[in-house]
Amino acid sequence: MTKRQFPRPADVLPLMRFKRPVLNGKRRRLGAALTIADLRDIARRRTPRAAFDYTEGAAEGELSLARARQAFADIEFHPAILRDVSNLDTGWDVLGKRAALPFGIAPTGFTRMMHTDGEIAGAAAAAAAGIPFALSTMGTTPIETVAAAGGPAGRHWFQLYMWKDRDRSMALVERAAAAGFDTLLVTVDVPVAGARLRDQRNGFAIPPAITARTFLDMARRPHWWFDLLTTEPLAFASLSRWPGTVAELLDTMFDPTVDYTDLAWIKAQWPGKLVVKGVQTVADAKRCAEAGVDAVTLSNHGGRQLDRAPVPFHLLPEVVREVGRDIEVHLDTGIMSGADIVASIALGARFTMIGRAYLYGLMAGGRDGVDRALAILRQEVERTMKLLGVAALDELEPDHVTQLRRLVPRAS
Repeated sequence: MTKRQFPRPADVLPLMRFKRPVLNGKRRRLGAALTIADLRDIARRRTPRAAFDYTEGAAEGELSLARARQAFADIEFHPAILRDVSNLDTGWDVLGKRAALPFGIAPTGFTRMMHTDGEIAGAAAAAAAGIPFALSTMGTTPIETVAAAGGPAGRHWFQLYMWKDRDRSMALVERAAAAGFDTLLVTVDVPVAGARLRDQRNGFAIPPAITARTFLDMARRPHWWFDLLTTEPLAFASLSRWPGTVAELLDTMFDPTVDYTDLAWIKAQWPGKLVVKGVQTVADAKRCAEAGVDAVTLSNHGGRQLDRAPVPFHLLPEVVREVGRDIEVHLDTGIMSGADIVASIALGARFTMIGRAYLYGLMAGGRDGVDRALAILRQEVERTMKLLGVAALDELEPDHVTQLRRLVPRAS
C-alpha cells in the first residue's frame, strides 16, 4: 500500500510560481508566439482580408509556393556528435560586408498596407539585428526615409524593376546610391504580372477601396483602419497613386523587353554590388556569372509569378556547383524557419532572404512584431546549428542535409 500524507505548506510553496500578468496586449500576443506560423495566425486575425491575402497568396493554383515550402519540410538533417558548440558564430561576410545572420529582409511591395510602420519597421529592425534590409521599387516609404530609419548601422539594398520609362527607373537607382544603399537587386522574373487570383477576387488596390466587404472588415478590425486613416496617406514611394488593380499596374509599368544587354547597361551605372534576383535555371545562373554580377538569387518570386516554377531549394546544389566559386548564390521563396535557413547554407547558399515571414511579424505587431520574427529565426538558426554540431556557418556542409524529393521527373 502506498503511504500518503497531507501536503505540508513548506513542500507546496516552492512549486507555486505564478507569473505576473502581462497587461499590454501586443506584448502578450507576441511573447506567446514561438514560431513564424504563430505570428501568421496573429496577423490573420488582425489584418483585413485583402491585405493579408496579398501577403499570403501566390499565383494561380499557388503550387509554386506550396512546393517550395514542401521542399524545406522534406529535409533530413545529419547531426555530428561530441562537438564543442559552446561558442557560436552565426555571421559571415555577404557581398563584402559582415552580416550577423545568414538571412536578410527581402523586398516587398505595398508594405504599409500590412501595417502603418511599414518599411521603417523593417529597416530599423534589420539594422538592430545586424542584417540587410531590401527596399522594393514598389515600396511605400521613400528611399531616403528608409535610409534614415536604419541609421548608420543599417545596411540597405535597393530592388529594381526595370520600367518602360528607363529614365525614371534609373532616377530611383541614383537616389538609392546617393542615400547610401550598397547593393542593387535587379529583379528579372516579372516581364508581366502573375495571375494572383486572391487579389483579383478581393479587388486589391492602393489605397484600399471602401466597399461593403471592407466596411464589414472595418467593424472587425478597427485598430487597422484607425492606423490607416490617421497616418500619412498610403501611396507608392516611387510613383504617383494608381487607381487600378496591382496586376494592371505591373503590366502598365514593367518592360517585357529587358534582356542581358540591359543588365550590362545597369551594371555600368551602379557603383555598388549587383545581384540578379529571380534566377530559376542553371543556364541563367551561369550566364549571369559570365556577365560579371556579384550574386544571383535563386527565387521564383515567392510563387507569385509563374505557377509550377522550379523550386529554388532544389536548384541550389547544382547552381552552387556551377557558379559558386565565381559568385555568391543567394536563395529565397518558402523560408519559414531557421532550420530552412541552415539547410540552405549547408547546401551552398551564401545568404537567404525572408519575405512573408517578416510581413507576418509586421502585421502581428508593427516594429515589435518584426523584432519578434527576427528573434524567432535567430533562435532557430542557433539551435539548429548546435544540434547539428557546428559552431560556425563555414562548418556547415552538404553532408549535413539530404533533400528528400517527392516530385521526380518521369523518364522520357
